[in-house]
Amino acid sequence: MSVAIGDRAERLVVVSDEQLEQFALATGDRNPIHFDDAYAAETRFGGRIAHGMLVGGLISALLANELPGPGTIYLGQELRFLAPVRPGDHVRCEVEVTELDGRRITLASRAWVGETLVVDGTARVLAV
Repeated sequence: MSVAIGDRAERLVVVSDEQLEQFALATGDRNPIHFDDAYAAETRFGGRIAHGMLVGGLISALLANELPGPGTIYLGQELRFLAPVRPGDHVRCEVEVTELDGRRITLASRAWVGETLVVDGTARVLAV
């Protein structure tokens, strides 16, 4: 696969309660902010939010399946969670190649809900 600086890939995902349950099953993270409406209503978010790393997983899937694609190995990921993602939100994830060093690739990794940037980060991967 040929990868160039500026190459981009994106995907749109609707975050569902089923995904929250599956993420909790896989990780053991059952924080009530994700599952308990009454609890979550009393927090600064005013309601339930998705796991931040669920959105991180959506970015991981984009790297593994699209850009650079199958065989990609994560070397590192930095994420800043800027705004909450809620069940039912349409999340648009994007990765963009910013640096190339042989098979080592650095990509901007971002996610939006509507026009709001909810996650901003940098991924470093090895393309196989």
